[in-house]
Amino acid sequence: MPKRISRTHLVASGGVALLLALAFAAVAEATGDEIVLGAAVSLTGKYSVNGKNTKDGYDLAVERINELGGVKVAGKPYKLKVTYYDDESTPARAAQLTERLISQDGVKFMLGAYGSGLTKAMAPVTEKYKVPHVEGNSAARELFTQGYKYLFAVLSTSDYYLRDAVNLAADVAKEHRKDPKTVKLAMAFENDPFSLDVRDGVLEDAKKYGMKVLIDDKLPPEINDMAATLTKVRAVKPDVLIVSGHEKGAALVVRQTGEMKIDVPMMASTHCDSARIAETMPRLAEGFLCASQWDRHLSYKDRWFGSADDYANRFEKRFNYPAPYQAAESTASVLVYADAFARAGSLDPEKVRDAIASTDMMTMYGPIKFDTTGKNTAKPMVLYQVQGGEYKVVAPKKWAQTKLVWPRKLSQ
Repeated sequence: MPKRISRTHLVASGGVALLLALAFAAVAEATGDEIVLGAAVSLTGKYSVNGKNTKDGYDLAVERINELGGVKVAGKPYKLKVTYYDDESTPARAAQLTERLISQDGVKFMLGAYGSGLTKAMAPVTEKYKVPHVEGNSAARELFTQGYKYLFAVLSTSDYYLRDAVNLAADVAKEHRKDPKTVKLAMAFENDPFSLDVRDGVLEDAKKYGMKVLIDDKLPPEINDMAATLTKVRAVKPDVLIVSGHEKGAALVVRQTGEMKIDVPMMASTHCDSARIAETMPRLAEGFLCASQWDRHLSYKDRWFGSADDYANRFEKRFNYPAPYQAAESTASVLVYADAFARAGSLDPEKVRDAIASTDMMTMYGPIKFDTTGKNTAKPMVLYQVQGGEYKVVAPKKWAQTKLVWPRKLSQ
C-alpha cells in the first residue's frame, strides 16, 4: 500500500489494488487537506546565509496563508506545507534533490533555490517532469532564453537592474524640455555574465530613447583602479555614468570620482548598498543611485501581509533580523502559488502551470506578471539615491520614498 495518499475518505471496495491505482493516478501532491511544495535550499555551504533568508521567506508565507485559512481550490480549503532538503550550495546536489522531491516524494510543485547556478541545474529536471517551478532568487537572464515552460521568476532579471537609471535620465531631460536622445551615457561593466546582462538592459533602453553612448568600457574581474575609464569620463562630460562591477566596482567608482573630482549629473551602480557606500563614504557617495530588488518603504500592498513595511515588521518579529529582499521575493513565490491554485480551481500541475503563466497580481514585494519566457516584467527594480548618508527610494516614481536630487554635485 502507499505510505500516505490522503486523509480524505476512500471507498474501501477493491482493496489494495484500488488504493494503489488512486495513488498513482493522483495529479498533485495534496496530502489530505495539505498541498505540499518542494524546496532544495542552501542550509549549509557558501550560500547558507541567503539560503536561510530564502527558507524564512517561504516559511513566513506558508504560516500567514495558513493563518488566514489556507487556499481554497474549487471551494475546498487546503493548508500549505513545504518539504525541504539542503542542497549544500552545490548545483549537482540541487539537481539531485529536485529529482528526489519529484520522483520519490511525489512533489508536484517546486519552489526555487538561492542562486542562478543552482536554478540552472534544477530547471531541466522540473522541465522534464513538467512540474511548475516558481523561484525568487535567481536573476540570470540566460535562465529565460532556454525555452522553459515551467520555470517562473518573481524577481527582476539582471538586465533590469539599471534600466531605471536610463528612464530617470529621460524623465529629467523631458522635465527640462530636452529630447531624451540628447542624453549622453558613459558605461563601465565588469566582464562577467551578470554585469553583461545589466549592460544589455541599459543598452536596450538607451536605444529606445536614442541616447548616445560615449564610453562603453569592460572592467576586469579583479579591478583595483578605474582611473583610465574616469579620465575618459572627465574628457567627454557625459550626463550619466553607469557602472556594474559588484561591490568592489561600486566602492571604486565612488571613491575615485571623489578623489579625481569628477562630477557627473547622474551616477548609478549595482551593489553600492551591499558595498556600504553610504555608511563608509557618505560624503563621496551623496547623490549616487543604487539598484536593488525591493525595499520595505515601497507602497506595495497585498491581501496577505498588507504593506511592504507591514511585511518587514512581521518578518523581523518572527525571525529577529531585518527582512532582506531575498526573503521578500521568496515569500512572493509562495503567494504566486496560492493565487494560482485558487484561480486554477484544480491541483492538476498543468492547470496550475497555466494559471501561473497568466498571473497578474500585486504583492507586498511588487507587481507580478510573467511574459512567455517566465520572467516577471511587471516589477521594476528599485533605485536608491544616497541622500544625507541614507538610502532613499527614488524610483520607480509611483512607489518612491522621496524625489530624485538632480544634478548630483560632488560634495566638498
